[in-house]
Amino acid sequence: MSYLDIIIVLLYFSGLMLLGFYKTTSKIQTDHKGYLLAGRKLSLPGFIASLVATWYGGILGIGENVYLYGLQTWIIFGLPYYFFALLFALFFAGKIKDSNTISLPDHFYNHYGKNAGILSAIYIFILSSPAPYILSLGFLIQHFSGLPYEFSLLTVSIISICYLWKGGLSAVIRTDYMQFILMFAGFVLLLFFSHLHSNQTESTILPLPDNFLHPTGGATFQYILTWFFIALWTFVDPGFYQRCSAATSKKTAQKGIFISILFWILFDGLTFLTGMYAKILIVDAQPVLAYIQLAELVLPSVVLGIFIAALLSVIMSTIDSYTFISATTFGRDILWRVQMNPQKKSIDEDQAVPLVKKGLIVTGMISLMLALSMPSVVKIWYTLGSVLVPGLIVPFVFSFLNKKLNVITMMVSPIIVSILWILIKNIFGNYPLNIEPFYPGITTSIIFGIFVWLKK
Repeated sequence: MSYLDIIIVLLYFSGLMLLGFYKTTSKIQTDHKGYLLAGRKLSLPGFIASLVATWYGGILGIGENVYLYGLQTWIIFGLPYYFFALLFALFFAGKIKDSNTISLPDHFYNHYGKNAGILSAIYIFILSSPAPYILSLGFLIQHFSGLPYEFSLLTVSIISICYLWKGGLSAVIRTDYMQFILMFAGFVLLLFFSHLHSNQTESTILPLPDNFLHPTGGATFQYILTWFFIALWTFVDPGFYQRCSAATSKKTAQKGIFISILFWILFDGLTFLTGMYAKILIVDAQPVLAYIQLAELVLPSVVLGIFIAALLSVIMSTIDSYTFISATTFGRDILWRVQMNPQKKSIDEDQAVPLVKKGLIVTGMISLMLALSMPSVVKIWYTLGSVLVPGLIVPFVFSFLNKKLNVITMMVSPIIVSILWILIKNIFGNYPLNIEPFYPGITTSIIFGIFVWLKK
């Protein structure tokens, strides 16, 4: 990095802090709707910028998968998510806005009672951990700055927690405007200069592997299909739920998701094409650093700084969003719910705000510990998705059928089955019947769901 590159990165962090603290009043810090949902005044541009930017926190994992498996990355991390996001917009977004709830555990609490609400909050607290994205950011900062990995993680975590502590969701939305613009600008520049470089150095271009443009990338059909089912996570993504609750209207929520899908398609095209250039221009790149090594190869000074800021934007926008979701889940949906007395006629939800702020500290500490022990972002997504998503999907869908059900068994049994499935593989070397753990988990949930439905 040149001095100009370093200045650009420092300007990025300065802009992040300024936007994070901008117009943060004492009222926002104490009012639960202002702090947790930006006063339920989230506009269409803010909705789109935040939802799109938040979606790509594992960008280094995407680069890793594109470099290793090519087109498969779009098949498992793009196509199914567009489809389920579209269904979410059509069938759930408007109802969530009309429900006047704050979080996804709120939804479970209102439909299934306190125990189900707290259990769903525990699942979501684990699933929405920012740890995988802190892991990616640690790699990035260490690579470019030479700073110790642990120090890099700690610094970024403190920065994000500072403005979240003050501004809540409003701070997330304000910073996402800048990060949305930077992420697209950075990858457009990388693609442009990669194309120029390939035209100027034709002798160094490597042939693409045979499986690079194959939809499965050499993986089994069952593996690909499992990722499609894991994409059902979209239905219970707390970020989707939070932004729909915060939107100015249900029309804003639905339209925002539709437009976000178009931006996701565009950005996925950029990440795939730049990953392809990494494959043909770099011999034996470190897969997780494929985008970074390509940038170092083809980008001139200043442009490299802009691209580094773009990568930081992609990851930081997800870190602050998921840190805030995890803190809200821990502070409001677990601690506050446990302490709350349901017999009281009036409930002061503003009391949850200090607990959410404590949740920021807890989330930061746990995420740092997890990030220091994690080997791969993609493996983390796959394992957590396979185990926990089956325990949330079926109860969530059933909640819109207007029947009061006892869903605890439906939520717990698939988790137990999926964990046992993984333990059997660790002991014997293979999954039973070579079936991935997601399938027995979701099947168990559906069976118990049908049984509970018929019994009711």
